[in-house]
Amino acid sequence: MTIVKRIFLFVCINLLVVLSLSVLLNLLGVQPYLQQYGLDVRNLALFCFVWGMGGAFISLMLSRLMAKWLMGVKIIDPETTNIEERELVECVRRLASNAGLNYLPQVGIYSSSEVNAFATGPTQKKSLVAVSSGLLNRMDKYEIEAILGHELSHIANGDMVTMTLLQGVVNAFVMFLARIIAFALSGLGRDRQSSSSLGSFRVFTFLFELIFMIFGSMLVAAFSRYREFRADKGGASIAGREKMIAALKTLRVMQEIKDPRLQEAPSMAAFKISAPAKRGWIQLFSTHPPLEERIARLERL
Repeated sequence: MTIVKRIFLFVCINLLVVLSLSVLLNLLGVQPYLQQYGLDVRNLALFCFVWGMGGAFISLMLSRLMAKWLMGVKIIDPETTNIEERELVECVRRLASNAGLNYLPQVGIYSSSEVNAFATGPTQKKSLVAVSSGLLNRMDKYEIEAILGHELSHIANGDMVTMTLLQGVVNAFVMFLARIIAFALSGLGRDRQSSSSLGSFRVFTFLFELIFMIFGSMLVAAFSRYREFRADKGGASIAGREKMIAALKTLRVMQEIKDPRLQEAPSMAAFKISAPAKRGWIQLFSTHPPLEERIARLERL
């Protein structure tokens, strides 16, 4: 997908989010939270809840479609006659049954030299598992089986919904707390007619949203790392511990192979089975634990 198409898609999605949430606020009768008498906490809470949770859930509902567009995923027909594709679908079908899934996720392949895979979707019934062509070309069938088990564990655990709930709660609290503190510091409560007070309120809101979002991102990243450990354990249970360890070791060797689209679509990075390692304090914002640590945990099982 070209840069122009990505920009167009980004603008369209954001317009959809803004329009949808604006309509929802009107339907709920939410009024402006800055009133003549001061700050309307109820309307502020509803405003932050709708924008925080609503934006996150709209992104979740569109996640499968967005993944297909951004990564160029080719969906495999479950009745395909292509031998390699049919083997992949049958492997997913068998592992999905082992994972206790009642529905077969869509199975797809995206063209990329990187060795990676991801799962996404709003529900188990509307989920997607996709693997890169690089993974299919560089891993044996047992390692591929383990990778698919890991991704199906994400779906079985409902990780996409849980991540969305957590992100939505963080968004709502960040918006709410930033505006409460900004109102207290700006002097709007004492001098509501002052344009300088209103300007201060906006500046303080921006600053505190930035500060709180940094801490919120650390919380979301910590949960994301936890879910990767849990999916590794699930993949080991579904496909076999030795297979899962072997797959992670291969990923460790191949992780230097980069896909330029990862830079163009960073929102997809958290969904993949591995991500570039981070060092020092920046690890606090990493969505994935180091592969060495993931391998060590499985070896201790």
